[in-house]
Amino acid sequence: MVIRNETSPPPSDDQVDRIFRALADATRRDIVRRTLVEEATVSALAALYEMSFAAVQKHVGVLESADLVTKRRQGRERLVRGNPDTIREAQALLDGYELIWQGRISRLDTLLADTTTPDTSGQH
Repeated sequence: MVIRNETSPPPSDDQVDRIFRALADATRRDIVRRTLVEEATVSALAALYEMSFAAVQKHVGVLESADLVTKRRQGRERLVRGNPDTIREAQALLDGYELIWQGRISRLDTLLADTTTPDTSGQH
């Protein structure tokens, strides 16, 4: 994935859905975390979880389709590496949502402050 600049289009709804669907699973989040630190073979990843090699391969496939990890062949092994660009993309989306909520909370705070301020003008 290419790092987006100010003129890059935002990710499509389908891309966003794939990213967050993939991250909704604890095992997949753990695989991303581990492979952001260092590359790992699918075999090494499979040894870390109480599930079959095929199940771990399937998790890696879901992550790969969401562009959260990439796989490359080295001899007979498949090395998995986390994709920090996609993580940044997800973070940017979440940051945008946070700004929306901060704006709403700020407007609510202003509204509440206006309704709780006593009228000192002597007029009712």
